[in-house]
Amino acid sequence: MNVKSLLRTVVFLLILFVVIYVGTENTQSIDFRFPLLLKKPLHASAAWIYFAVFAVGVFGGTMLHSGGSSGSGRK
Repeated sequence: MNVKSLLRTVVFLLILFVVIYVGTENTQSIDFRFPLLLKKPLHASAAWIYFAVFAVGVFGGTMLHSGGSSGSGRK
């Protein structure tokens, strides 16, 4: 993973954070259940849980996308 793609990902997540932060004005909380990692349900704002799940997906996708070979063709 190179620094440029990591920086782009961080900037993208910061922009997304601002969008989700505006959505946190909705004060409803939910119980997030994920039995593989969490013993008890996580009780938090839906916007924060959405952001966390989305951020994990973005970082995972970035690592899968940039973790390949360095190039093809030229030696």
